[in-house]
Amino acid sequence: MITVGILTISDAASRGQRVDTSGENIATLISKLDVAINARKVVPDEADQIADTFKAWSDTQRLDLILSTGGTGLAPRDVTPEATRRIIDREVPGLAELMRLESAKRNIHAILSRGIVGVRGKTLIVNLPGSPKGVVEMLEIIMPVLPHAIQIMKGVQDDHTPPHAHDDDSQARHDHHKGHDHDHAHHRHQ
Repeated sequence: MITVGILTISDAASRGQRVDTSGENIATLISKLDVAINARKVVPDEADQIADTFKAWSDTQRLDLILSTGGTGLAPRDVTPEATRRIIDREVPGLAELMRLESAKRNIHAILSRGIVGVRGKTLIVNLPGSPKGVVEMLEIIMPVLPHAIQIMKGVQDDHTPPHAHDDDSQARHDHHKGHDHDHAHHRHQ
């Protein structure tokens, strides 16, 4: 089971002036996977509060996945990517790029999203847009890969890892798949 935190970043929602529809949409959609939503919070567009929440949920609660909504655009108070970049260990640019490109096929404005995806410790942090429709579109795009991404991040290998993938334990997979990908292994180690 994947443990999840949902962080809504919105000045208006944090003051109770707007219903947190985007956070609800995330909760409904992500529940299609085998998840437990262990944390929910609404904060204003303040980089320190955003970063502190990400740190607490990663370091103390040790959540597997944090999904944030809001603060990824071009408005002066949109600081979610900066707050995220400040606390992550590594970026996962492919997921953010895929969300933007696929979503832009439906709505060209999606390309303006500055949301990033990154890892802190063993927690995957995904910035989603603030729009209730956009958050669903982008999350749907990456949901199929999230369980596998989290397994890899936690050091758990499964049978879905391509045998010719290049990383630190390619030799271990080579030993495991010896009879199946000898040619790939030969080229990989040259």
